[in-house]
Amino acid sequence: MKLSEAKKAVIKIGTSSLTHNNGKPYFHKIEKLTRILCDIKNSGKELILVSSGAIAVGVNRLGLSEKPKATDKKQAAAAVGQCELMAVYDRLFGEYGQTTAQVLLTRDVIADSHRKENVTNTFNALLDLGVIPIVNENDTVSVEEIEFGDNDKLSAIVAAIIGADALIILTDIDGLYDSDPSANPDAKLIPEVNEITDELLAIAGGSGTKRGTGGMHSKLEAASLALEHGITTVITSSENLDNLYDVFEDKPIGTTFRKKD
Repeated sequence: MKLSEAKKAVIKIGTSSLTHNNGKPYFHKIEKLTRILCDIKNSGKELILVSSGAIAVGVNRLGLSEKPKATDKKQAAAAVGQCELMAVYDRLFGEYGQTTAQVLLTRDVIADSHRKENVTNTFNALLDLGVIPIVNENDTVSVEEIEFGDNDKLSAIVAAIIGADALIILTDIDGLYDSDPSANPDAKLIPEVNEITDELLAIAGGSGTKRGTGGMHSKLEAASLALEHGITTVITSSENLDNLYDVFEDKPIGTTFRKKD
């Protein structure tokens, strides 16, 4: 489907797009994101924001030199950071008259059919009430057995359970390239993908920045999950958040993953 016709969309933004290198919130970027999302919602679309950044913000707020390795310290940083990050979102969205809600998830909630149904009903009720839900993994209580691993995968799961038409993943690169653009200046952007193959996954490489958990590989896995549910996915740069307008105006931007008609 054309993304201009999408009624319900999930937008995911990563830690490196929301924070400076020192972990402090990138207020200019967050303010622009909230304004654009409110504008797009005002056009008639239902939106869910999947936002990373809590642990990085918490690490900075606690004066730690780096992301803790110990689970309890990481969970503590998440608790502090999630509080601060949501306060920022609440204030900035509120300036445009937009109500938000916090939804924190762990994998065990989605795995249980009854609890999954409750989560789905909550999302639908919030959207019906005109709210923009802001979703993150519940890092304060999650351990390896119940974590999603990264918010790319979480965003695709959320898109699937709410029956979204589109998933837009904002990251620090323009999209999927045919080779590593940081190592190969002749690397070319791949504008559209209809099937995610082992070859594409190999091109994607490994993990992302030291502040985040994902990389292009995890974004391709998310796009693959979305494709299984008939959801069109766009991976594009967060450097220019006006890209979101281009996505919903069917302009060629980033890499689009969609099934062939």
